[in-house]
Amino acid sequence: MDSDTLYSIGELSRRTGLTVKTIRFYSDKGIVPPTGRSPAGYRLYGLDALARLDLARTLRDLGLDLATVRKVLDREASVPEVAESHANALDVQIRTLRLRRAVLRAVARRGPTPMEMDLMHRLATLSQAERRRLVSGFIDDTFEGLHGNPEFVALMRSALPELPDDPTPEQVEAWVELAGLCQNADFRAAIRRAAEDQAEEPSQQDVGALHGALDQSMRERVDEAVSAGLLPSSAATSASPTDRLGSLYAHAFERAGAGDLRRWLLARLRTTADPHAERYWRLLATVNGWPASPTLAPVHSWFTTAFATALATSEDDDHKGPMR
Repeated sequence: MDSDTLYSIGELSRRTGLTVKTIRFYSDKGIVPPTGRSPAGYRLYGLDALARLDLARTLRDLGLDLATVRKVLDREASVPEVAESHANALDVQIRTLRLRRAVLRAVARRGPTPMEMDLMHRLATLSQAERRRLVSGFIDDTFEGLHGNPEFVALMRSALPELPDDPTPEQVEAWVELAGLCQNADFRAAIRRAAEDQAEEPSQQDVGALHGALDQSMRERVDEAVSAGLLPSSAATSASPTDRLGSLYAHAFERAGAGDLRRWLLARLRTTADPHAERYWRLLATVNGWPASPTLAPVHSWFTTAFATALATSEDDDHKGPMR
């Protein structure tokens, strides 16, 4: 090859704008191998070195490592293949950075406890699959040995928290609180009781639709009572909302002939009204970006008080017996 077509490292530096040190580094790594050497032993490069250096610089600016750059230049991998692979890797990095940004903003918004700080750290470092396992593990432990009501357990498994790629600080805070709630023994016990209670309900009915209808009826009865100025402690008459709601539940759950209907219904309301359980579903809705359902806590509280008063009054009358 004619010596006029060969370039020294200094000449390549002037033509490409890269430093001599950088070109020598690329040469040592095999990115731009020398074509030959001068009589004095200096490395010389052909015309293709200019093209290789330009492409190497572009790929490095895009964040590709040297090994990948060399594969592209040696045609062991195509530019489109490498670009697609690198773009996918960048997607993962971007999601991670967005999550860490949201965690930092959540920390800045509040003074987290040591446990919350630990959960926030785990949130920022765990993969999505690992975060899912943190909650699914709570479900495994909570329902261990429970053979009835597989539908309830399946519902819990189907509704797991899924943070979006770019979560808000509110969603981060909700996930942290939800993860902490999953470690709460009282919450685990309440969820298990709810599953056991529903396991005793008629299997031929659409339980989800049934509960929705009963909750709506409960809300309507409370609205009627509040509009009429009726306090829960006064709702013990035969025409009260408690009796009307009791009749609905008796019919729905085939307990019309049960003498302990009020006692059973009071226990059931206390189970379904557990604040931990309602908080779990509200936090889950926040994390997943679902519309929040109206809280039933005031409704359950009103009826629980009303039924407790009615039950106490009934038991007191039974204890006194007939007037002589």
